[in-house]
Amino acid sequence: MGFLEFSGDPMDWNEIKPHVKYVKEHGIIQFLNNYQRHLERPKDILKWGDELEYMVIRFDHENRKVQVSLRGEEILKQLQTKENNSFAKLTFLWHPEHTKYMLEGIPGVPYQGDMAQFSSVETNMEMRRKEIQKWLQPDEQIITLTTFPRLGCLNFTSPSYKVVCPESNPICQSLFIPDEAIYNHPRFLCLETNIRKRRGEKVSINIPIFKDTNTPSPFIEKFNDPAAEQAAKPDHIYMDCSCFCFGNCNLHVTIQGSDMEEAKLLYDQLAPVCPIMTALGAAAPIWRGYLADIDVRWPVIVQGVDDRTREERGLEPLKNNERVIHRSRYGPINSYLNTKSRIFNDVNIESDLEAKNILLNAGIDDLLAQHFAHLWIRDPLSLTNKIELDDSKVTDHFENILTSNWQSVRFKPPPPHSDIGWRVEFRVCEMQLTDFENAAFVVFIVLMTRAILKYNLDLCLPLSYVHLNTTKAQKNNAICKEKFHFRSNINSNKVESLSSAHVQEMSIDTIINGKKDVFPGFIPLIQNYLDSVTIDTDTNLKINEYLDFISKRASGDYMTTAQWMRHFVTSHPEYKQDSVVTDSIAYDLLVRCDQIEKGEVTCHQLFNASKNKKQDNTD
Repeated sequence: MGFLEFSGDPMDWNEIKPHVKYVKEHGIIQFLNNYQRHLERPKDILKWGDELEYMVIRFDHENRKVQVSLRGEEILKQLQTKENNSFAKLTFLWHPEHTKYMLEGIPGVPYQGDMAQFSSVETNMEMRRKEIQKWLQPDEQIITLTTFPRLGCLNFTSPSYKVVCPESNPICQSLFIPDEAIYNHPRFLCLETNIRKRRGEKVSINIPIFKDTNTPSPFIEKFNDPAAEQAAKPDHIYMDCSCFCFGNCNLHVTIQGSDMEEAKLLYDQLAPVCPIMTALGAAAPIWRGYLADIDVRWPVIVQGVDDRTREERGLEPLKNNERVIHRSRYGPINSYLNTKSRIFNDVNIESDLEAKNILLNAGIDDLLAQHFAHLWIRDPLSLTNKIELDDSKVTDHFENILTSNWQSVRFKPPPPHSDIGWRVEFRVCEMQLTDFENAAFVVFIVLMTRAILKYNLDLCLPLSYVHLNTTKAQKNNAICKEKFHFRSNINSNKVESLSSAHVQEMSIDTIINGKKDVFPGFIPLIQNYLDSVTIDTDTNLKINEYLDFISKRASGDYMTTAQWMRHFVTSHPEYKQDSVVTDSIAYDLLVRCDQIEKGEVTCHQLFNASKNKKQDNTD
C-alpha cells in the first residue's frame, strides 16, 4: 500500500526535482523530531497483523475466458462505507491498491500476545473474503493470486481497452497495459509516471522464459516499437512498465517490538529468513501469458521499480547525478541494525553523507544512521504541491521516502502522536490460494519471532550470502533444487569473525524441519516455544495444522503454488509444449483455483484435503 496520505495537487518528476533537496532534508528533520518524542516511550506489548491483497476477476464461461475486473475502485467505496460512518473498532479495514482490480484488506485492530489470537487469523481472512463477495457481480470472483497469468495480454481487463501505441497511454506508456487499469490515486499515478521520467526511459523488465520442447530457440518477440525491440532480450519475456510489478498481490506481516532495540533485532533476524520464505511461498510462474523459468514475482518488481538513470546504472559517465547506485529500489536489506550484527555488514552500500551526518550529530547510532542514509540516496517519486509542512507535527516527507524503498524487511518508526510502536514489516511472502495457506504463513512468521526472542537465537549471516540466497530463491522449483547458505550455530551469539558464524549450504527442508547434527530446524524450535507457554487445546491444534503444512511444503510433500500451476499448465490438453498460456488454459487454471479456495475440489498436491470446506471431487 505505502504512504497514501496525500493532499494537494500531484506533481510530475520535472516539478518534483527542484524540491528534492528540501524534501530529503525535512524528511530527516521530521524523523528526528519524532524520534525524540519516543525516547522515553514505555515498553510496548506484542502486536501484529497482516495485509492481504486481493484480485477481482471476471469469468466469461461461455467463451472460456477470464479477465481482471476493473471494478475494484467501485467495490472499495462500498467496503469503506462502515469505516467512513463508524467510530467503533471494525473487524477489518480496506485500502486501495495500485490497480483497479486489486483491494487490500487488513484486520480492524492488531492481534496481540494472547496465544488464542493465532486461531483468529484464518477466520478474519475468511470474513474479509466474504465481505468482498457481497459486492461482486454474478460473473466476478475474488481470488488471492500473486499475479494474473495473462497480465498485459490482449483484452486482459474487463472492460477491455485497446492499447494502440505507447503514446496512447500517457501515464505508463506501455505496449501492454492500458492506463485505465491504474487506480485513480495520486501516489499510484505519480509512481507509474515518475519512475519512468526519472529513469529517462521506460523500465525494462526481462525474465527468462521456460524452455519447453516446442518453445522457439531463441525465443524472440517482435514489437512494433523501436524501444521495445531494443530493450527486449532473447529468450526472455519482456514487460515495460511498473504496473507489471505493482499490479501483483502479496502478503505482508507487521510485528511490533517492545521497543526500538527489539525492533532492530527482529529486523536483523528476519532478513536471512526472507529468501527461505520467498522460495517456500513461490506462486508466480506465469508472466504475460508465458511460462517463465522463475517461480516468484521478485525479479519482476526489482526491474519494474528501477528508476535509476543511465548514469546511476553505470552505463554513462556521471554528469547530472551524484553517484552510481548498484541496485534497484527493491531488494533484500543492505545493512543490519543491531550492534551484534555489525560484523555481518559485508555489502558495500551507498549513503547520502549529508543525511548521515545530520543523524549522527543528533545522536543516532551509526548503524541506524547508515540505514536511513542509504535509503536517502533515493529521491521522492510522489509528491503534491503542499511542500512546506510543520515538521514538528507530521512525518509525511520521511514516510514518502521510507515507503518508496521496497526492501525485504522494513524498519518502521512509530507514527507521530500515536500509540503504535516500533515495528518491522516482513514483505516477501506471495499470495496463496486459500485463507488456510495464507494464515499458516502469517502464524509461522510471528511464531518464528517469538522463538527468536525466547531462545536468543542469532540467524544473522553475511549479507552477501543473504543476497545470494535471494537470487537462488527466485528460480524454478528452488524449494527442492537449491541449497541456501545458513548459520548452523544459531544458538551462539559470540561470533567474533565471519568464519566463526559456521555458515553452510542447507536445503529448505533442513532449515524448516531440522536435521540431526546439522540444524535444529525452525519448526522444532517453534514447537519448543509452544511447549513453554500456556495455550488452549483448540488453538494448539490449529497452530499444529499450520506447522504441518509448512513442514510438508518445505520437505516437498506438498507443491508450491507455482509448481502446482506449472504442472497444471503443462498437463493441460490444449498446451502445445511451447510455453504459451492461452486464454482457455488460463480460464481453466483460474476456475480450478477458485474451486480449490471454495473447497469444491480437493487438491492433495497443495495441502491436506481436510482443510477444504467440502470435497466433491478430486484434483
